[in-house]
Amino acid sequence: MAESWKNPHQYDDVPRPVVGNANTYPPSFEVDWHSHGRGQLVYAETGVLVLKNTYGTWVAPPERAVWTPAHTLHSLRTVGAVTTRSLLLDADAARALGDVSTVISVSPLLRQLLISASGVPVDYDMDGRDGLVMDLLVAELGRAPRVALSVPLPASEKLLARCQAFLEAPNIHDAINDWADALGLDRRTFTRTFRRQTGLSFGAWRQQACLLTALPRLAGGESVTAIAMDLGYDSPAAFSTMFRRLLGVPPSRYAERPA
Repeated sequence: MAESWKNPHQYDDVPRPVVGNANTYPPSFEVDWHSHGRGQLVYAETGVLVLKNTYGTWVAPPERAVWTPAHTLHSLRTVGAVTTRSLLLDADAARALGDVSTVISVSPLLRQLLISASGVPVDYDMDGRDGLVMDLLVAELGRAPRVALSVPLPASEKLLARCQAFLEAPNIHDAINDWADALGLDRRTFTRTFRRQTGLSFGAWRQQACLLTALPRLAGGESVTAIAMDLGYDSPAAFSTMFRRLLGVPPSRYAERPA
């Protein structure tokens, strides 16, 4: 199929609830800002995909997929050679995933359905085998667990600038008091403002930012020790403990993936 980002609206009027797509991209490939008339789910079968929109940053390593609602401006960057299996969902099918960007967990069944859907013709028979595959796929999307692999960004200009600076050089030991002082706020006002604008506590956001910075570096072949030290962790073991707690697997799982 054609790459949907080259003509992002090419499937808007297709009289089918779901359209499947498969593409292969080289390492460090970037797709500039664009949007789709349908909601888009992107699954990186190999490599790691980094998606940005005006609300934050999302990372999808294997076993994860990124959902972007219709008409949401976003850009993509690949880490390693990336093979994607994508879906474009109309408004009815998109209800299974909701109206906010998120990352979902891809089960073995969902993975096989995504692979199968990428080979289904655009004008598939809705009453035949292909239609059943797409119906089951939408049902599985509704059941897929949501995963905290995002860094939501605040609306406040000054706080946004501070968050973006942190993403350029994250450190797990950055302190609330230092951020509050830099923004001219007392600690209590800062913590309430931060949670209201990002949906996360400062500590949880800081941890998520460090994790999302680490994933592309792991996929790029950097060592766990080097990443842990750069992020300010006291030891590689401390970093690995955090990683396993949030993702359920050690960082070596992603470091061992083929680039």
